[in-house]
Amino acid sequence: MMASRAPEFSAAMPALASERPVTWPKRTRTRLPNGLQVVLAEAHAIPKFHGELYFRAGNAQVSECCTGLAEMTATLVRTGTARRGSRQIEEDLRRLGADLGTNAGQDTSAIGFVGLSEFAEPLLQLVNELAREASFPENEFERERRQKLEEVKLERTSPGFLAGERLRKVLFGTHPYALVSPSETQVAAYKREDLQRAYREIYAPDDALLMLVGDFDPQAMLTLIEKIFGNWSGKKAPAKEFPAPPKPQGRRVYLVHNPGSVQTQILVGCHAITRKHPDWIRLGLTNSLYGGAFNSRLIMNIREDKGYTYSPRSSVNSLRQHGFFSVSAAVRNEVVAASLTEIFYEIDKLRSLPVPEAELADAQNYLAGVFALGLATQEGLLSQFSTVELDELPADYLESYRDNVRAVTPADLMAAARKYFDSASMQIVVVGDRAQIEDQAALFGPLEIFDTQGNKL
Repeated sequence: MMASRAPEFSAAMPALASERPVTWPKRTRTRLPNGLQVVLAEAHAIPKFHGELYFRAGNAQVSECCTGLAEMTATLVRTGTARRGSRQIEEDLRRLGADLGTNAGQDTSAIGFVGLSEFAEPLLQLVNELAREASFPENEFERERRQKLEEVKLERTSPGFLAGERLRKVLFGTHPYALVSPSETQVAAYKREDLQRAYREIYAPDDALLMLVGDFDPQAMLTLIEKIFGNWSGKKAPAKEFPAPPKPQGRRVYLVHNPGSVQTQILVGCHAITRKHPDWIRLGLTNSLYGGAFNSRLIMNIREDKGYTYSPRSSVNSLRQHGFFSVSAAVRNEVVAASLTEIFYEIDKLRSLPVPEAELADAQNYLAGVFALGLATQEGLLSQFSTVELDELPADYLESYRDNVRAVTPADLMAAARKYFDSASMQIVVVGDRAQIEDQAALFGPLEIFDTQGNKL
């Protein structure tokens, strides 16, 4: 009996299908007399809507009082109003089939929510209460402060946190962006009155942004918004002037001694640009090629080829006033120097040699594909539209994004790498056992050593 032959398959990869055009939701923009900016986008696939009420101020705005104060304030905003206690808020959300959260970062504070379109009015009324009438109950304040104390204790056991904290201090000096998280002492010193003061300073309609994406008629929704938020009053606090960040020259190494650690957290970084800079797309594509995508050069080198680490990555981080580029990897103690060598090798290669056209095309397809996936849900659309408004991007930024990605050339990439991947003045943070890694770290520049509490040794 003759053996059957296995079917033959072609080794050629099928050609990519043509890129589908994006049908952008209709957007309605207006500003209420009290200064509240409103952006509405229709998305009728499901009978729900997603929303965010953004305030253009965060931890940096109130940093001179307490580190992380806006974040703690946001946490407490959700715990009670002049009309409802915490339990009543939770019951009302369950009754509406809705969800709501509060958060704050360096530059913004926000109330985010999602619910059924038919219950838009009571959900927006709750958002309005939280923004105007948060009561900061004493028992909730004490409970959240105790929880925050446990969080900051736990942070000090995380090498990733320790590395990020040290790099931000190095890059931003006395600017509030250097303050990543409060200490236990600072949290213990929080006062309820501090949160109330930050609330009054941040949560005002003047220059706030209310963005909704979902299944609604925009004119009817705008009428509802005017009814609920129209008589809200208050002016934002004046913007504050912050010290300019330092400009490190030459590589320096900052070792955070984590006794007994069996691996080392590496974090390398330098100043970069904000999202509104005209070079942002070129730099984003350069980062994707370097270490920002799963098949990027850094990952192929130190993960797939050499096995030094499981999850290296690079990113371009945009804050409102400044940006920075960073490279991270958790590696075995014995390969710290070898890993840093390859990190800089791949940076310098991008600065020195043009990227092949095929590799560039792959990266462009990746960024365009990720962008398209982010538009598939109401939440994704909300995130994209919010970025345009909060970062003051051109009105056609999203519509022209894929074309602008496709227009980037190898020469553009090399120019971006040379300008923003400042290899000669990269700042290097390593978190690990000093006895295991100090000699390796010292090969890359003058060395300073700290303990896990941030004290210089």
